[in-house]
Amino acid sequence: MHKLWASTYKEFLLLIRDMGGVAILFVMPLVLIITITLIQDSTFQTVKDIKIPILIVDNDHGDVAKTMLEGLEDSNSFEVIEKQTEEEAKNLVSKGEYQLAVIIPEKLTEDLHQKISNNVDGIMAKVMGEEADSLPKPDVENKEVKLYFDPATQQSFKSSVKNGIDKMISKIETQSIYKAFQEQISDNPEEAIFETENFITFTEILPKIEGRDVLPNSVQHNVPAWTLFAIFFIIVPLSINMVKEKSQGTFVRLRTNPVSYATVLGGKTILYLLVCLIQFVLMLLVGVYVFPAMGLPALDVSGRLPLLFVVAIFSGLAAIGLGLLLGTLAKTQEQSAPFGATFVVILAAVGGVWVPVFIMPKFMQVLSNISPMNWGLNAFYDVFLRQASLMDIVPEITLLFIFFILTTIIAIVYNEKKNAV
Repeated sequence: MHKLWASTYKEFLLLIRDMGGVAILFVMPLVLIITITLIQDSTFQTVKDIKIPILIVDNDHGDVAKTMLEGLEDSNSFEVIEKQTEEEAKNLVSKGEYQLAVIIPEKLTEDLHQKISNNVDGIMAKVMGEEADSLPKPDVENKEVKLYFDPATQQSFKSSVKNGIDKMISKIETQSIYKAFQEQISDNPEEAIFETENFITFTEILPKIEGRDVLPNSVQHNVPAWTLFAIFFIIVPLSINMVKEKSQGTFVRLRTNPVSYATVLGGKTILYLLVCLIQFVLMLLVGVYVFPAMGLPALDVSGRLPLLFVVAIFSGLAAIGLGLLLGTLAKTQEQSAPFGATFVVILAAVGGVWVPVFIMPKFMQVLSNISPMNWGLNAFYDVFLRQASLMDIVPEITLLFIFFILTTIIAIVYNEKKNAV
């Protein structure tokens, strides 16, 4: 035990010799999490305070166009700006000055009413026993609402807008059909015969804690994700220090002493696990105290701290195991530093830190299951968002601990074989 603590103290002395590096180790993750959360906060909050300016060219000037404009404005998602010509709107969107232009075709209201009137007349003629084909039917061309998107617009935004406008147009057509039937079968067109309100609606049932709804926000998503990213980035300084010890002859001197390689790695594990936990605490403090002062949602950790520390400890162990393995295998800092930084980014991308796993291709979804970041992220989300118990996160923390054991064993075995030659 004395040798283990001596090894830990030696690692501490090595770490504090580079105070600039230590400061970066703690400060940069805080800058990262604040920046990312500020950027992504708008995607988690309601869009009542954020309106996207869009261009509208109304070539119809009828009731249908008026209803569409009112629907877009009432959605609280768009700031409607009317333009005179399609070419003008198209040019502004193609230059990236606006993300969307909606072109409403000419005679949309007139031709829609005519089309519906033709259909209703045909149905009523059949009901009355008349020949529907004998009725005069003016030709009506199908109408097309054109949407111009900025080429840089994301596909998810395009799909959302197209679905919203399609739903709006379908509602207008349905109401127009009801109105046409009402005019045919009622002497009083103002009398309401048909109910045009939606019969089927949907509602979101949110999880509750102590009788109040729990609404996930940007802070609850970003703090776990970027905390895990910061924890795993510990492999870079850890592996660099191990390579330094090799180049400076420290490992050679250690081999002359009755100290096993496992004890040396144990000292590194204790110290860097403490560093990981300090990073974790700083991240929580930012979420609880700094974010509310910046107008962001506060991080709610009430009743969750013990489980959060459990996840942080096992995530830290997994990261340290990977760092120990990399430091053992690498021969130079030029090998360990670039590879470690790049590998952490790859693990983050595959594990769901950058992009949610469920929208990845099937192959990548399967591949994400072998990323230790994915295990840690799921465990954090279970605690933060799913109100999980200790038993619920046992599978994830078990995988993290097994990963730490395997990587450490591989590092020890490789070191013993290399020194035996």
